Amino acid sequence: MTSQKGFTLWFTGLSGSGKTTLAKKIERVLLRRGLGVEMLDGDVVRTNLSKGLGFSKEDRDINIRRIGFVANLLARNNTVCIAAAISPYQDIRDEIRHLHNDNFVEVYTECSLDVLTERDVKGLYKKALAGEIKGFTGVDDPYEAPENPEVHVNSETESIEESVDTIIRFLEIKGWIPPAGGPDIEPEQEVMILERLKARNFV
Repeated sequence: MTSQKGFTLWFTGLSGSGKTTLAKKIERVLLRRGLGVEMLDGDVVRTNLSKGLGFSKEDRDINIRRIGFVANLLARNNTVCIAAAISPYQDIRDEIRHLHNDNFVEVYTECSLDVLTERDVKGLYKKALAGEIKGFTGVDDPYEAPENPEVHVNSETESIEESVDTIIRFLEIKGWIPPAGGPDIEPEQEVMILERLKARNFV
């Protein structure tokens, strides 16, 4: 494997918004391009690294800090780390960003509560809306949407392929992953990506 820049691609969004689906597809793209990649899924981390933690704000913060700590270790050692976790609180996401210095890309996967409820095969949103489940993020527990993410995709209005293309193009423009042949994004999307990069002083 050729030398590569380590960084963390951090997916945040409500449950069911498409974080893990997108993360896995991005992982496959990067692996095909010869990059070393590790993925940290929020549910998997809770089962292993954070077993025993509940869903109070304090426990959620501890869980996200643990994911962020591991992600930073991987990024510092020239690995691409893909993290997919709800991570509902802005202050903790900012803390993880600061830990990484400049090696951090936040991807906000947006989707409306109505569509998430329709998608939810387990019926958890309906139960939460009916008051049968307490402390459910996005219903009776807050989700603080990112104010200025590097990448903003919407699984309600975009196809998975469109969102993947946007994320990959962003990383290509930054020069963090090698370019490869594939579908081009629309010119207005590229302008938007460049504007986000300039806002973050990346270009």
